[in-house]
Amino acid sequence: MAPMQVRGTVLTVRRADAYHVLTLVAPAIATRFRPGQFVTIAVGGPQTSMLGRRAFAVHDVRPDHGGTVEFVFEASGPGTAWLAGLRARDPLDVVGPLGRPFPIPRDPTSCLLLGVGYGSAPLYALAARLRERGCTVDFLLGAASADRMFGALTARRTGRSATFATADGSFGARGAVTGMLDQVITQARTEVIYACAPVPVLREVVLSASKYEVPVQAMVDVPMACGTGVCMGCVLPVTGTDGITRIVRACVDGPVFRGDLVRWDDMGTIPFDAVGAPRGGWGGEEPSHDRGVIRGVAPPGGHSHAG
Repeated sequence: MAPMQVRGTVLTVRRADAYHVLTLVAPAIATRFRPGQFVTIAVGGPQTSMLGRRAFAVHDVRPDHGGTVEFVFEASGPGTAWLAGLRARDPLDVVGPLGRPFPIPRDPTSCLLLGVGYGSAPLYALAARLRERGCTVDFLLGAASADRMFGALTARRTGRSATFATADGSFGARGAVTGMLDQVITQARTEVIYACAPVPVLREVVLSASKYEVPVQAMVDVPMACGTGVCMGCVLPVTGTDGITRIVRACVDGPVFRGDLVRWDDMGTIPFDAVGAPRGGWGGEEPSHDRGVIRGVAPPGGHSHAG
């Protein structure tokens, strides 16, 4: 279904350790949503100078109040700080659902869901959909510290297994989440990995999974401004099944991609052998500090660098 632009109404804004969780009433978006899709939000109010929308991965949708949409963010800049200060019944301009969702296996499959920080947020709606299909779900979650681990209790309650790692050792094993990957793949007999993490982590996940011939569906974390494919600010090199590399837009061609087709080592560049690339470079300005990535796909340390 096509995305909608709606005037949603804030239901709640609550703290979840280092993060905020915003729930808004938006039935037209909730009924169209599929796991892996995102929304873009106009921030700052009608008199704001913050013209760029903020993109957020959808954490959950529910039938309450006709249909609610929930997303997770860290108040790390003026845009997200404005969102954190909203109250119940405040209006919010929302566009969504956007992007291509996670593909769901046709048959029951052993699925590993890997997330970093609040990058785990979009995994829980996916887990519910996978269980409906008869799949088994294991979680592997990482963060910089315990307060940046999102959804651990839900992972324990709903997953067949849940494994955690933090950089400081305050929750689960000490170290990077990728350090646990080989062990979990082997023990869970993983057949497919769904990953929401920073690009360096996704690269490592794809590399590790390839040793076991396990496919990865990767939700990429790249700068995104418009969310509708117009600005060309979220491009990345992806090789098609025909072997040809093309410059694609994460917002409309993704944000979920087959991990083995993304040219991770060429992220941030336009490879010389890619077709469809603008010859003058990126064709636009670098995103400002306050625009940034799809929230809910956290960079290293488990929090977004943009607000």
